Amino acid sequence: MCGILGAVTHMPVNQLLYDGLLLLQHRGQDAAGIVTSEGPVFHTYKGPGYVRDVFRTRNMRELSGTTGIAHCRYPTAGSAYSDLESQPFYVNSPFGVTLGHNGNLTNSDALKRELWELDFRHVNTNSDSEVLLNVLALELERAAQHHRLDPDAIFRAVSGVHRRCRGAYAVVAMIAGYGMLAFRDPFGIRPLIVGVNQSMGGAEYLVASESVALEPLGFSVLRDVEPGEAIFVDQAGTFHARQCAERASLNPCIFEYVYLARPDSVIDGTSVYEARLRMGAALATKIRDIPEAQDIDVVIPIPDSSRPYALELANCLGKTYREGFVKNRYVGRTFIMPGQALRKKSVRQKLNPIGMEFKDKVVLLVDDSIVRGTTSREIVQMARDAGARKVYFASASPPVRYPNVYGIDMPNQDELVATGRTEAEIAHEIGADLLVYQDLDALKQAVRDGNPRFDDFEASCFDGKYITGDITLDYLSHLAQERDQSRGEAEADVVEDASAG
Repeated sequence: MCGILGAVTHMPVNQLLYDGLLLLQHRGQDAAGIVTSEGPVFHTYKGPGYVRDVFRTRNMRELSGTTGIAHCRYPTAGSAYSDLESQPFYVNSPFGVTLGHNGNLTNSDALKRELWELDFRHVNTNSDSEVLLNVLALELERAAQHHRLDPDAIFRAVSGVHRRCRGAYAVVAMIAGYGMLAFRDPFGIRPLIVGVNQSMGGAEYLVASESVALEPLGFSVLRDVEPGEAIFVDQAGTFHARQCAERASLNPCIFEYVYLARPDSVIDGTSVYEARLRMGAALATKIRDIPEAQDIDVVIPIPDSSRPYALELANCLGKTYREGFVKNRYVGRTFIMPGQALRKKSVRQKLNPIGMEFKDKVVLLVDDSIVRGTTSREIVQMARDAGARKVYFASASPPVRYPNVYGIDMPNQDELVATGRTEAEIAHEIGADLLVYQDLDALKQAVRDGNPRFDDFEASCFDGKYITGDITLDYLSHLAQERDQSRGEAEADVVEDASAG
């Protein structure tokens, strides 16, 4: 999960991209980068940390031009920040191309071998985004006529990318001297939306991971980028679009609606907030039929993302809704922190209970999901320490039993608390008196009610069905080994830094 932006405007684009990254900060807190274009010349700055910490005034002054792309990075496979793997990436042959990517290629290793053995292109990092960039550059070279590009050639190149690349990818790119390109994988797994602003100089365009980045910046939503579609805006501001995949279908990642996206975003025509309200209502229907859950005194969300679920659940059950935890907003998301020790330490720094809301009460805690169970266990214990008589726990999503291979860095399968356990066993593991999970069909319906056009959903972390059809047990085993190795390296770096301090 990362945040991407691309813009073609009539004014300097640097501030627009910076502000857009702030609006997408929830999608990646590891690193941020901006590339702007003045004709054939690119200006780049990127670095580790939050957007506000990466860029200074002197950096922004150097990012001149009216076309640009930006990226905020989410750490993958338990990795720590690496200068080499921050985005956007750049290659200079045969055309200067810079690219930012949200998602994950599932055939990255095979593509890397092909690029070296058949095309003599060397990939310098372990990032699949650099692989994707080189595939795009190669396809642009093949599609060019007399070393020149036009929209038809660019769209042929994207078709070539679709034929060769597997997995999830939403992409923004710039081609030096030509303009901005954006495209989405044929399954539409990762979100991408385009907005327009009619200024005095003519139409300006902005593409982003989520709609929340458009309207605050003065852009109205034009539409979502369709699965398999490419959009190209040339330097004159002319907008071109074409379906570039032989077969395309809309199968968005359902975890975007559960957790990843901001609630005020609209993804593929469905309001994330309204979908979460419907998830809360569906969960209430299930709880209403559980005899041992009828003594609930108060419903309390785990802030922040769980508020819509808990509020609607409480309303449907006729139960009292209360804010029981105060969140420290200066501690990062525990879900994306490398290292179990760091994650466990941060939970109590991140949340503090309001004792009066728990004392002598039967409490229903509501969270969006349960992944490792570490955070849930700590929160349940906090509720008990605050005086709760009983602690029930409800998850707005089904049990997470399988790893995600499309850009969400979930743990290895044997680290998922739901692996090999019944709901009663998971409840015992996290210390809850009762645990209730959302049903997968109800979850899908809650999202589909916002847009009946969905073909299906990428819900592999819940059902183990990988929509691209190329995921094998060997692939998952290899992925687990890579994650173990990279996490071990990241934790060793943390220990070394602590010792040095």
